[in-house]
Amino acid sequence: MDDPDDLAWETLGSAVDYTCPGFDVRRDEVRFPDGETDGFHYVDEPPGVVVLPLTPDGDAVVIDEWRQAVGRVNRGIPAGTMEPEDGDGGADGGVTDEAVERAAARELAEETGYEADSFERLTTVEPTNGMANAVHHHVLATGCEPTADRDLDHNESISVETVPYDDLLAAVVDDGLRDGRAVTAVLWYELLRR
Repeated sequence: MDDPDDLAWETLGSAVDYTCPGFDVRRDEVRFPDGETDGFHYVDEPPGVVVLPLTPDGDAVVIDEWRQAVGRVNRGIPAGTMEPEDGDGGADGGVTDEAVERAAARELAEETGYEADSFERLTTVEPTNGMANAVHHHVLATGCEPTADRDLDHNESISVETVPYDDLLAAVVDDGLRDGRAVTAVLWYELLRR
């Protein structure tokens, strides 16, 4: 394998070209290993949480949400951006488990009206690191009950239901579940817990 330093690009400058709610489009001026320079655009967004909620009976709490980018209703699970009130990162600049849990609890309640007995981190991924600076923390929420008030954002159109977990897993296998965040959470749960 090549030395990773031989592959690194040098960032000569960086600026936000466009800002909108939820993310920025950033342009870096970069120098490639061969000495050539060019601009590189990417999406820059805050860290997010993705919650796989399971009821005491083991059913999954799922959401159906309109997704404008693909022009259809999409089945998924609660997910959203970490907020400043969720807490700061750890001493190494990473995000603490406590901050991820607070964000997961907030997103679960806001989008579904459910609260969980406990949370456990499944994995952290960079889902599209070729075109976005995005980090998603996937969390398992167990003992979920509908005891909270929903608080949807003005641009969220969401319905909530519970389905047998095995049906959700089957949807991953037969392409019925297309949301990549939900697929990642289900597969990590399968790898680590079953």
